[in-house]
Amino acid sequence: MPNRLIPLVIGDSEVKIPIIQGGMGVKVSTASLASAVANCGGAGTIASVALGYGTKENETNFVKSSRDGLEKEMLLARKLTKGVVGVNILVALNNYEDLARAAVGQKADFIVSGAGLPLRLPEFAEGSSTKIIPIVSSGRATAIIIKAWKRRYNRLPDAIVVEGPLAGGHLGFGFEELTSHTAQCLEDLVIDVLNVVKEYQSQPGIHIPVIAAGGIFDGKDIARFLKLGAQGVQIATRFVATFECSVADEFKKLYLAARAEDVTIIKSPVGMPGRAIITKFIKKVVNGERVPVRCVYHCLKTCNPKTTPYCILQSLYKAANGDLDNAVVFTGSNVSKIDKIVSVKELMDELVNQTIEAL
Repeated sequence: MPNRLIPLVIGDSEVKIPIIQGGMGVKVSTASLASAVANCGGAGTIASVALGYGTKENETNFVKSSRDGLEKEMLLARKLTKGVVGVNILVALNNYEDLARAAVGQKADFIVSGAGLPLRLPEFAEGSSTKIIPIVSSGRATAIIIKAWKRRYNRLPDAIVVEGPLAGGHLGFGFEELTSHTAQCLEDLVIDVLNVVKEYQSQPGIHIPVIAAGGIFDGKDIARFLKLGAQGVQIATRFVATFECSVADEFKKLYLAARAEDVTIIKSPVGMPGRAIITKFIKKVVNGERVPVRCVYHCLKTCNPKTTPYCILQSLYKAANGDLDNAVVFTGSNVSKIDKIVSVKELMDELVNQTIEAL
């Protein structure tokens, strides 16, 4: 049995424990959580979406307030850790480029990007040390991104996150696929992506680690994907139930109380389905009730404030602040397995020990 895990190498960065903490917005994975994970040898991720939300400036200059919020979180993370910290940025955001350039300006170790195909990401990170990592949900999407980056920028991904149908938040699958449980499983998706990547890694000096994500709960899960050929995993939901996660206690208590039947798939204004815990707000939305939207910033490319059933940004912000009756609370499929709040160190130690034993 091995006495330690093989580090996850992304370019010239080494993540000693091959676990990336997934980006969760709005204001769920901030500097406090990301730095705690990094201090334990994993990679921490700050979710960049609407970090200026709730400030007076946000109402008049959403782009600047979001940029300022991200820069503030990155500066704080650098004070709290010398470990690996990156930024998650949604392609669906209208200020996507601005946030990407801000992350590069703050020397983020990596940018992980999904909710759309990040076809222009290499342009925003050009000349920097920031690693660029797309999130994909199919081998086909992987091939499209790699070919586009190679052709336009002569650049390959530094790693690839493969997110399966059991993940929380916005998902890269059809609504019907998810509700009928016919979406391709993560194991098969990882194999598909590994096969796409293999073609490029046959060239000297090319290394594109594949990172499995979505529904990974314990060390047995981690070991299964490492044995399959993934070089690391991304975990998000479990990190909400830690002391270092900055969301309100009400948010964490909802995670502890959630049963499997309390989790559902919703339609989001982002234009993608999402997995969330059923709240009073979710019941209204599912029943077709429209929550009036007053929007002065139009954060999403896909959102029409005049017709959207609700504001996803506002509802996620309310979740982080504990106003659960008016909130969307995103979660992964295994939230019902969480039964206590622990420190990040305790969680990381548990995951590592379980993985080593399973290997």
